[in-house]
Amino acid sequence: MAMNYNAKDEVDGGPPCAPGGTVKSRRPDNTAFKQQRLPAWQPILTAGTVLPTFFIIGLIFIPIGIGIFVTSNNIREIEIDYTGTDPSSPCNKCLSPNATPCICTINFTLEQSFEGNVFMYYGLSNFYQNHRRYVKSRDDSQLNGDSSALLNPSKECEPYRRNEDKPIAPCGAIANSMFNDTLELFLVGNESYPTPIPLKKKGIAWWTDKNVKFRNPPGGESLKERFKGTTKPVNWVKPVYMLDSEPDNNGFINEDFIVWMRTAALPTFRKLYRLIERKSDLHPTLPAGRYYLNITYNYPVHSFDGRKRMILSTISWMGGKNPFLGIAYIAIGSISFLLGVVLLVINHKYRNSSNTADITI
Repeated sequence: MAMNYNAKDEVDGGPPCAPGGTVKSRRPDNTAFKQQRLPAWQPILTAGTVLPTFFIIGLIFIPIGIGIFVTSNNIREIEIDYTGTDPSSPCNKCLSPNATPCICTINFTLEQSFEGNVFMYYGLSNFYQNHRRYVKSRDDSQLNGDSSALLNPSKECEPYRRNEDKPIAPCGAIANSMFNDTLELFLVGNESYPTPIPLKKKGIAWWTDKNVKFRNPPGGESLKERFKGTTKPVNWVKPVYMLDSEPDNNGFINEDFIVWMRTAALPTFRKLYRLIERKSDLHPTLPAGRYYLNITYNYPVHSFDGRKRMILSTISWMGGKNPFLGIAYIAIGSISFLLGVVLLVINHKYRNSSNTADITI
């Protein structure tokens, strides 16, 4: 039997209801939330509220920016590039693949003394640690001391998962490319022999990395026995259980290794290498004078047009030297203050014009 179509029988565009059926409404419930009747507040922007806001932002941000900028400039920092691409560089001889190991020495002068604790960094350029496959090329279970992952690393480590039919420990591209230059610092004084600067190799890694994320395999025997059945990464000279002579800085908990495994976000980066602690409040940590940097040149960067550098830096309450934050505060404060002045002039001009027009009418 045919039915006549009537648009009034449809409910919100749905199919027509059968005769005698219950009409199902799609109308939202009559509540304050669904009917959008909740109390609302909308600011009314007037010259009396906007102009003070711009001036307050300017008056707050500009002094803060000046303080941060001055603090950043007071941080002492010196950077020594030792890549060796310049023919006159003492490290130019180390670019030859046959010069292994190669030792070079770079002389430099500190014009000003470095007070407080001094941090020694190594820096790399054009090294993309943020590449997706590079970042994933590790096994965190293995690094956490899991015995099963030690002998059966994750497939994410390919092609640095196994070598010579043995599992690699630590596996992956990050560990395989670990920085391995050796840096030594000497003060050239009036004495006939230079004075070596003591470099502290502990305390350079994050506490959570050292004590939570990285652990050696369990066991009471020697560290070499605990890594039995594994082999070293392809580019390493010695296995992981020989990274250091001190037991609390060897294996997966070696702090140089831990620092390297925390990948950088940008292709130009620096990583903490050593600490130079202040011995006396009466004398600067690094007095002004002549120094030389002794480098055991192992890490190749010439193949990917990279650069290597050593950085000595002090720190402040805001961290290392970074003028950008201070400049950003000063710029935002200045723009806000300038906008406040411009809007004040415009408001004063057009408000007077409006009052005059009202009088003439």
